[in-house]
Amino acid sequence: MEPEALEICPYNPHHRIPLSRFQYHLASCRRKNPKKAKKMASCKYNACHVVPIKMLEEHEATCVNRSSMEEDDTLSPLKVSLPSSEQNEHYPQTFVPQKLVCESDTGESEREETAAQKTFRPGK
Repeated sequence: MEPEALEICPYNPHHRIPLSRFQYHLASCRRKNPKKAKKMASCKYNACHVVPIKMLEEHEATCVNRSSMEEDDTLSPLKVSLPSSEQNEHYPQTFVPQKLVCESDTGESEREETAAQKTFRPGK
């Protein structure tokens, strides 16, 4: 069996963590080192890539998890096609929610009202 690769913690270089536990370690080590955490930032392509804030832009430009497709997608706006009204003939254009009342609820509320009227009679 091959030993698992170890990663070095960005918050404490003495910490060597198996890759399968690295994300959990980052979260706990970030909480334990708040001063150092303020100076660090996570890569937007891989949250396990934690680098000093000053180096974040450089890291993201060369990040191995960055895809060339993302660059193409950011240049063009998101295109959404809405179904035409002809396709929606069977469905109402607006929806107004109605108050839903169960038959058992109406019976209970009527009993509660009559019980309240019987027990509370001011003036008698």
